[in-house]
Amino acid sequence: MSAVTHTFRDNLTMLRRNLLHARRYPSLTLNLLLTPVILLLLFVYVFGDVMSAGINGGTADRSQYVAYLVPGILLMTIGGIAIGTAVSVAMDMTEGIIARFRTMAVSRTSVLIGHVAGSVIQSLLALAVVLGVGVAIGFRPDATPLEWLAAVGLLTLVSVALVWLAVGMGLASPNAEGASNLAQPLMILPLLGSAFVPVDAMPGWLRWFAEYQPFSPAIETLRGLLLGTGIGTKNAVLAVAWCLVLSLLGYWWSRSLFNREPRS
Repeated sequence: MSAVTHTFRDNLTMLRRNLLHARRYPSLTLNLLLTPVILLLLFVYVFGDVMSAGINGGTADRSQYVAYLVPGILLMTIGGIAIGTAVSVAMDMTEGIIARFRTMAVSRTSVLIGHVAGSVIQSLLALAVVLGVGVAIGFRPDATPLEWLAAVGLLTLVSVALVWLAVGMGLASPNAEGASNLAQPLMILPLLGSAFVPVDAMPGWLRWFAEYQPFSPAIETLRGLLLGTGIGTKNAVLAVAWCLVLSLLGYWWSRSLFNREPRS
């Protein structure tokens, strides 16, 4: 068997392991999925009129706010799944399974790639659920097939970037609780971006950060794709650039940490 075939087989094995683990222990995924769904329902039905009035210059229109809100919630969903990835990686590192893998004829990178691929698949499934909830409460996309394809591509890129970062966070944490705490910014940063309100409504000292942090360009690009309103070159370039930079950083960080001696 060639080295490439052996590595590919190991990647599939580790992917299957992580998917089976998620199926047998769904509570973590469900808890992380509930957070964006609850936020979506809360902001639409409790704050929807007030928030839409603020955005529309005093005219309350909950349906318009649903259209504005859903793209940001979708990005928060990816952040939530990434937190679960960090916890799973930390559990693997502290429970001894990684030490066992090191003694076996298993490609080292396959352990990490299995986590990443499994989490990206979970993210896409979770995104479908949240989008379905959004449609059920009034979200009406106006995207062409090409825009849908671009939106799925963007969400996949964001998932890969955040999951690689999460893997590094899990490897760097002493336990699952530490991993969860370290990865919390992946859920908090959308709140400091354009997920719930336009960045123009923020104070000047916060506006610059909100506009250029990783989540806002991705949210604005996704919003433009799903609503058919145009994405703007700056947001699209920034979104893709952030995804590539974070993916490479997360991959390098994860590889460096994983190649250390296993924890005792």
